[in-house]
Amino acid sequence: MARMKFLCDAERCIECNGCTVACKNANEVPWGISRRRVITLKDGEPGEKSISVACMHCTDAPCAAVCPVDCFYTTADGIVLHDKDLCIGCGYCFYACPFGAPQYPKQQAFGVRGKMDKCTFCAGGPLPDNSDAEYEKYGANRIAQGKLPACAEMCATKALLGGDGDMVADIYRKRVLKRGGRPKTWGWETAYPT
Repeated sequence: MARMKFLCDAERCIECNGCTVACKNANEVPWGISRRRVITLKDGEPGEKSISVACMHCTDAPCAAVCPVDCFYTTADGIVLHDKDLCIGCGYCFYACPFGAPQYPKQQAFGVRGKMDKCTFCAGGPLPDNSDAEYEKYGANRIAQGKLPACAEMCATKALLGGDGDMVADIYRKRVLKRGGRPKTWGWETAYPT
């Protein structure tokens, strides 16, 4: 079975935030929650790049490893989802995630900030596919409808790719070869300049 993945091509992203708006629209995300956001590297400097960031649906998800109530689970196609009925709002997943994907609707004391919310790759949750209850809690289940995540489908420059990991990697590989090499946005030389 395919492993679903996201990839943002920093050479194509124009920081329009279309992906963020598409996600909020498709899933009716609560106020104060951003399942997807655009980050700008070297803002205002030569070589400025932007990337769209959300849950990366890790193969060995650190959020799932630290959850004391095991509310995280991985679907057959590699999408990391969570059960809001099990979540206790402890925040461990928030601190474990290197991408800042888990979000909380309320900014209050430990345990009273509400149930965690995160990118679902537009795959809904543990409730029956495309039910009203699933939409209310988790948002649109576009994967069950045979569609791509709203953010990737809405990207005007096709910088944000989402879908089968092998196909996404193949598309990106072809782009890099056509450009004549990998971008210098990140890597050892960028992190530790000599």
